[in-house]
Amino acid sequence: MKVFCSKSVIIHILFERFFYYYFCFGFSNFMFSGSNLTSSLAPSSSGLSFEAVNVGQDVTLKCSYQENSAIGAYWYKQSPGRKPQLMSESLKHARNGSMKSPFKNDPRFELDTGVGKNNLKISNVQTSDSAIYYCVSGHSFQFHFLEGITVQVKDLALIFQTSVYQSELETIHPGDSAMLNCTVHTGICDGEHRVYWLKDSDESNPRIIYAQGNGRTQCEMKPNRQTHTCVYNLPLENLNASHAGTYYCTVASCGHILFGNGTKLDYKENLDPPVLLYVLTGTLAFVIVLMGLLAFISHKLYKMQKCNREGDSVDAGNLHYATVSEKNVIRSRTPSEASDVCTYSTLQP
Repeated sequence: MKVFCSKSVIIHILFERFFYYYFCFGFSNFMFSGSNLTSSLAPSSSGLSFEAVNVGQDVTLKCSYQENSAIGAYWYKQSPGRKPQLMSESLKHARNGSMKSPFKNDPRFELDTGVGKNNLKISNVQTSDSAIYYCVSGHSFQFHFLEGITVQVKDLALIFQTSVYQSELETIHPGDSAMLNCTVHTGICDGEHRVYWLKDSDESNPRIIYAQGNGRTQCEMKPNRQTHTCVYNLPLENLNASHAGTYYCTVASCGHILFGNGTKLDYKENLDPPVLLYVLTGTLAFVIVLMGLLAFISHKLYKMQKCNREGDSVDAGNLHYATVSEKNVIRSRTPSEASDVCTYSTLQP
């Protein structure tokens, strides 16, 4: 099981991408519903950041903007699986910013505003504060995302008692069906669960392909135990090459996001029977030819070695020696000078 804080960068990118586009759509409808005004939304130029804090700590989310062109600045909170909530607004001609309901009744939330400054301070953070916080500035009818900050509040007691399990690998073939399983052992948290299935492949970036609402109906509840077991399934039908990839089960509960290790679907093509027969026949023919060639070469080498051994072996009993004496008379001025030359020959039948 991989918890949110141990994969903070990956999960941060995945959920920022999903919730960012959802937020753009919802924010535009919220601000201009029932009007003929046109609007445009610009993404953050400063990028996205991540803050991990423990329960009970304080955190300050900083945001700056160009006051001379902005009509105001706003903070939005988006909890996992929820719509964005307007937290505060700081208008250009107002002396101080103000928190919006339900945050204005919670003393833990404070605004620190000034010239080009719109900071949000959260005191004594709780697990429910885990969310994505957006700082947005308004320029006429154009809105800019200045900051996108993911705040993850860690509760050690909850983290170590919660886990997500997935099978590692499954092999699929064309037209098959598959059922991906995700088992969640919940901790002491009694909040509802929201389950997301994400797919990551070589052809596309990680994306959410399926979301479930309250998943508690799939949990085995035991009154005498603090932990419960929940099983979530993702059915896949009529599989093809586009289904190959790694599927992650992600559970959002009580301000925490739990990430499974992922199940990899390995796609294998089915060979038609005639094609398979041709392949096997060709392979068999090649093996037979190769074996015949090796046998021929081995036989030739054996005959050559045999001939060499027969030529080198000599039977000493069948050898006969004879001495041939040839007298060569060399005539010279000195009559007494003569030379005898002896030649030995070997005879073999």
